[in-house]
Amino acid sequence: MAMTMNGEVQLAASREAVWAKLNDPEVLKVCIPGCEELEKTEDNGFRATAKMKVGPVSARFKGKVNLSDLDPPNGYKISGEGEGGVAGFAKGGATVALAEKDGGTLLSYTVEAQIGGKLAQLGQRLINGAAKKLADEFFANFAKAVQG
Repeated sequence: MAMTMNGEVQLAASREAVWAKLNDPEVLKVCIPGCEELEKTEDNGFRATAKMKVGPVSARFKGKVNLSDLDPPNGYKISGEGEGGVAGFAKGGATVALAEKDGGTLLSYTVEAQIGGKLAQLGQRLINGAAKKLADEFFANFAKAVQG
C-alpha cells in the first residue's frame, strides 16, 4: 500500500538553528512519537527503534534512516525502512525544505511511503489518519524543541 502526504510548519527560529536540530539525534529522538532508540551511524544516517500502534496493530519497528541530497541549511532528503515483525514493514522517504519566512523558518515536507503486512490490511483511511497524526505530533514536538 502506498501513500503520500505533505505539509508545512512555521518555526520561530533561524534556518541555521532549525537545520542543526533536524540533524541532532537527541532532539529527533524526543520528537519522534514512540521512539525508544535513535543513534547516529557513520554514513549520514541513523539506526532507530520505535514503538507504534495503528488501530488494533501494535509493533516495535527497527530500522535505518539515511540522509541524502544534503544542502545546509536549505534541506535534505531522508529515506528509511523498518521491520515490525508480524505487523509488517514500512519504507519511504521525505523531502524537507527550509525557507526564511516572517522572521522565522518555514519547514515544508513531502512524504512518500509504502507499507505491507498486517498494517496494510487495516485500510487506507486508518493508515492515512495514523500517519497524519504521527506527523502532526512530530512537528508539534519539533516546534517546541526548536523554540526552546
